[in-house]
Amino acid sequence: MKTRVLACIDGSSYTPAVCDAAVWASQRLDAPLKFLHALQRKQEVTSIDLSGSIGLDARESLLEELVALDEKRNKLAMERGRQILSIAKDRARAAGNESVDGCQRHGGLVETLTELQEGIRLLVLGQRGEAASVASEHLGSHLERVVRTMKRPILVTPAEFNAPKQVMLAFDGSATTRKGVDMVAGSPLLRGLPCHLVMAGSDTAEKRAKLEQARKTLEDAGIEAPTAIVPGDSDIVLRQYQQDNDIDLIIMGAYGHSRIRRLLIGSTTTAMLRQSVVPVLLLR
Repeated sequence: MKTRVLACIDGSSYTPAVCDAAVWASQRLDAPLKFLHALQRKQEVTSIDLSGSIGLDARESLLEELVALDEKRNKLAMERGRQILSIAKDRARAAGNESVDGCQRHGGLVETLTELQEGIRLLVLGQRGEAASVASEHLGSHLERVVRTMKRPILVTPAEFNAPKQVMLAFDGSATTRKGVDMVAGSPLLRGLPCHLVMAGSDTAEKRAKLEQARKTLEDAGIEAPTAIVPGDSDIVLRQYQQDNDIDLIIMGAYGHSRIRRLLIGSTTTAMLRQSVVPVLLLR
């Protein structure tokens, strides 16, 4: 199966940025691009309990009206989804990406992405969706579940996307971030872009050794790799370093699987996703 860049879009203000990020990634990876619009299942009107509060004939009439209204609502939602997909494809083609497709699926976003996972090389999502687009302190309602469930790299973009000129990898010496270094070194996605390697916490000989090994891996691949160990909490340190060094994209490991690892890393992942003003590339 040929893998592709898959971008999830809806009617939120983040959709243009998702389109632009997906086009950029598709072109860098030389991979086909597909847009996905998921239609969430609504509660069936037949489950509404009218429990004798009105007469039988009135209940049947009301139920028929509700069914007809639900059908009309579904048709409108499908048509709106088709228009969103059409606009996204036009935007991608205008940016020079001819290998673009779109699909509309019924069902939960997480379940849909799980079904499509084998064909995904990179997943692109907005930081927030329609329900949370105006609430800057909250993530999109599906984002955290998607990140915890998927086993593919995920690019999460804020409301505006610009092609990055230099990136930062949040490095802690773990197997996940060491694998991340190898992925950066071997992938065309970030080829030619300086990649800062940043560790948070105390400065130790062990950390220096791990940073040096990571730096050598990147520089052997032709990637400039400045290194830094900065004291402080991870999410605060990383955000400040990003601002001070004009970093355009942050790379970090996603949530861990064990309870202890979720406490140590999961909270940092959530904080970075919630507060970052630049795209975040999550590695699994």
